[in-house]
Amino acid sequence: MAVEKVNQQVKSAGESATRDMKALQAKIAVDVNALKARVVGVKHGLDVKLAEKNAEILESDAGFAIDYAIASVEQARLAVLDAIDGRLAAEQAKRS
Repeated sequence: MAVEKVNQQVKSAGESATRDMKALQAKIAVDVNALKARVVGVKHGLDVKLAEKNAEILESDAGFAIDYAIASVEQARLAVLDAIDGRLAAEQAKRS
């Protein structure tokens, strides 16, 4: 009877350890999944910030390109006026 009792206690302890191990494994799986989800969320947040910063840089570049184009057109207008003035001076020199 004593051997039977010890065997039952050993069996019970083994079953308890198995239950505890399964519960621990389940908790670890839940914790790992939660950590993975958090990493995905943080990565998404960083991707959004990076995309926003890239958009700001591209907008700034576009603004600079527009300003440069406007300045180039103004330079071209002044060059045309200089050319007209030069042509008028040449025509006047022919008449003198």
